[in-house]
Amino acid sequence: MKEILTLRSPAEALELLAGFAPVGTERVALVEADGRVLAAALAAPCDWPLWTRSMMDGYAVRARDLAAAGPAHPVRLAVRGAVPMGDSFAGEVGAGEAVAITTGGKLPAGADAVLVVEDARQAWPGAIEVLGDVGPGANVIRPGEDFRCGEELVPAGRRLRPQDLGLLAGLGVLEVEVRRRPRVGLLSTGDEVVPPGPAELPPGKIRDLNQTVLAAQLRRAGAEPVPGGIAPDREEALRAAIEALWERSDAVLVSGGSSVGTHDLVERAVTSLPGVEPLFHGINVRPGKPTLCVRRGGRPLVGMPGHPVSSMVIFDVFVRPLLQRLCGEAPRDPWPARRRAVMAAACRKTPGRDEYVRVALAPPAAPGGPWRATPVPGGSSAFSCVVRADGLVLVPETVDRLAAGDEVEVLLYL
Repeated sequence: MKEILTLRSPAEALELLAGFAPVGTERVALVEADGRVLAAALAAPCDWPLWTRSMMDGYAVRARDLAAAGPAHPVRLAVRGAVPMGDSFAGEVGAGEAVAITTGGKLPAGADAVLVVEDARQAWPGAIEVLGDVGPGANVIRPGEDFRCGEELVPAGRRLRPQDLGLLAGLGVLEVEVRRRPRVGLLSTGDEVVPPGPAELPPGKIRDLNQTVLAAQLRRAGAEPVPGGIAPDREEALRAAIEALWERSDAVLVSGGSSVGTHDLVERAVTSLPGVEPLFHGINVRPGKPTLCVRRGGRPLVGMPGHPVSSMVIFDVFVRPLLQRLCGEAPRDPWPARRRAVMAAACRKTPGRDEYVRVALAPPAAPGGPWRATPVPGGSSAFSCVVRADGLVLVPETVDRLAAGDEVEVLLYL
């Protein structure tokens, strides 16, 4: 039997997790593509805009007609009509003439600028008076000024946002090629674990929180959870449950049983399967040190801590970047939401290991002051500490104490 590798630093674990290949692709309707990861870059099929358009409500004019305009020398222009909504003006703007136009309207022939409506006043019916000059190209956007034909608009690996979908809709795109949502199997372990439900707990039993929490985290990360139930603390049954779930999943998360106690059988059950390549067992981080990861047929299995608090931290720090990789997402900050704060109370830890401290945030005591982060009491077995927390503060391995008033960066829960 192969042995699981030695304790890894967080950076080493993340590097190993980055070695997995993305899942396959599928075509989906644009209206279903929000939050999906684009599989191939999309380029502009044409220049945009297609014609010169007004950026303001006002009048299409010839700039040279207004070159001498000023408060002491107003210039009068005859208004020849208006640009019809969704159509073009049939004629041409001549010397001393203007055509009313709305934002987005196609600039009529002969005009080279737009005079904003606030800068014109009615001289008499059918004429306006202008008290200032307008430069050529003012308040218009020209063909190709937004983007050119062939220019890359949305890169591969982009998790599509509403603005991306809007741009594609404007170009007439109805379908896009995206990565499949990775199917991630979830298996809880332990003779003491029972499914959630209203029934009174028998002595010694606990309800399974982890599958509910992990399933929600998976959905938020763009993956599809595959429930695998609860496996007992028997190596043979555990091995069979893992193998069956692995066969129908792109990745597997096993909750509990990853430590080194007598009932922690996940390592033995997993490594006894054929074709398994151990990557690590143990990360120098708290909570969640006994996390393990193996690879089989290019698909990962991560052995998660049984305590839900530890499991949440390991998911946020290590599993979410793994899922970004499986989704084919371009490298990005796994913690897009952060806030600077000062510690409202001191916090001690054992040096030599990165530690993620749960904190609650309070707004500034005075306008312009800092947000305040207070450590939430409770260890990894007290789930209420993450419910009360707004995020995590990473205390590096070289630091053993944060003092009240120390500036920190809070990694906000998504």
